[in-house]
Amino acid sequence: MTHRKRPGSPLRRPFILGLTGSIGMGKSTAAAMFEREGVPVFDADAEVHRLQGPGGALVAAIEARFPGTTGPSGVDRQKLGARVLGNTHELAALEAIVHPAVGKAQKRFLARHRARDVVVLDIPLLFEKGGWRRVGAIAVVSAPAWMQRRRVMRRPGMTAAKLKAIRRLQVPDRVKRSRADFIIETGRPKSETHRQIRFIASCFHAR
Repeated sequence: MTHRKRPGSPLRRPFILGLTGSIGMGKSTAAAMFEREGVPVFDADAEVHRLQGPGGALVAAIEARFPGTTGPSGVDRQKLGARVLGNTHELAALEAIVHPAVGKAQKRFLARHRARDVVVLDIPLLFEKGGWRRVGAIAVVSAPAWMQRRRVMRRPGMTAAKLKAIRRLQVPDRVKRSRADFIIETGRPKSETHRQIRFIASCFHAR
């Protein structure tokens, strides 16, 4: 793990740590480890799934804008992805529906945990969408490119073309690393990744 600074005790609660990383870098694993250390985690992806799942608050709006992309199980992510990947206009339209709802959920999360020393905002597009401005420090999960590709290509419905399209939407890993306060290396045994997480969590708990 690389860390550029060890923040002092936070002046306001909760201290907000942004957790991000490119697709397939192990962000979900890192987030789960923060939770095991007792740190509340807001999972932006999980919130999107909830909002787009059966009976989700955004299903009707998405169906209205992207007809044929929803059903009894909510949004069909493969159908929706086929509509927006590689089409900046359509992607922007989807983001205009999704991002405000996720932002409201994030505010509710922060209000619930305002007495905690530190919370984690797990946000895949932290750099890409300007979320880095709203956090006190940034932890980037990273792994070798070959490992990233292997992890991603194991996912159902994933293709090389789809991975390439997703990568075009994301800030490169090397740039994320250069802007991070902490770099969590996930290409190592999980015990080592967990050790890194414990250290980071210890930086923000009141001393």
